[in-house]
Amino acid sequence: MPCFNVAETIDEAMESLVEQTISEIEIVAVDDGSSDETATLLASWQARDARIRVVPLAHEGIVVALNEGLRFCSAPLIARMDADDRCHPERLEKQAAFLETHEEIAVAGCLVEHFPPDKAREGFRIYTEWLNNLVTADSIANAIFVESPLAHPSVMMRRDWLDRVGGYQDYGWPEDYDLWLRMYLQGAKFAKVTEVLLLWRDHPERLTRTDSRYAVENFLRAKAHYLCQGPLAGRDAVIVWGAGQMGRRLSKHLLREGAALEAFVDIDPRKIGRKRRNRPIIAPKDLPACKAQYKDPIVLAAVGSRGARALIRERLTQMGLEEGKHWWAVA
Repeated sequence: MPCFNVAETIDEAMESLVEQTISEIEIVAVDDGSSDETATLLASWQARDARIRVVPLAHEGIVVALNEGLRFCSAPLIARMDADDRCHPERLEKQAAFLETHEEIAVAGCLVEHFPPDKAREGFRIYTEWLNNLVTADSIANAIFVESPLAHPSVMMRRDWLDRVGGYQDYGWPEDYDLWLRMYLQGAKFAKVTEVLLLWRDHPERLTRTDSRYAVENFLRAKAHYLCQGPLAGRDAVIVWGAGQMGRRLSKHLLREGAALEAFVDIDPRKIGRKRRNRPIIAPKDLPACKAQYKDPIVLAAVGSRGARALIRERLTQMGLEEGKHWWAVA
């Protein structure tokens, strides 16, 4: 299979940007050491439109490229987009208007549509559908430890918030998810314009498929790190609902971060009564008694199978536990 050539999509992406209806716009195009025709095409666009500034780099990687792009942006609102995507002509105008009327929101995303429709993988389609169901600040906050709740190329961010958290940082896990989690722990709120304003391209050479920082294990490392800095801080007991693969993998990183892991919950009778990481595996009916042993326990729902989160939410709600306070979905 031939490699995906980003240069083939540059003209589409740039055209969708220069056609934006917003009156004032500066376009900073970061070329992170391209080896195809990208540099030539960007130079051509820069010659045609004075609003475009090309920032050429030796190949430094995504985090350096993002921060270099930020360094050349002077506007108080920063929008992200990748060179292989397309956006609606009114995308920036609508997101800027949304942020103007919602001063409490730090980052405004939008609904996204994957393309080409006949080539997008099932996992990408499922993820896009999940993203498009998260639009309010509350729904995004409740899902923030499940997966990255915003499509990075779709967002518009307040520059002061980016400066407050130190921009993008490189910890060996997804740089966008890391940014959302750091912002969230400092009180940032996220929401979305409820219109499809970005066409998000799926192809085999996407970084999420080729760069190890986007591997599941690195997502789990990020979750565990920021869970322990946020919802788990000061808790005297962490109870993981799910003793299967996801719960086992996440619990490893939670223990490395110093979490007070005390028990697992599972519905599989073959697991109940056994141990995982030397902690007991209990049935859901025994969860209230287990929690009662501790002063400030928290439950993490860590079952990755489709539909499991909703079932667990129903059970925990019946027990009187509040999502985002007494328990968090983490898968």
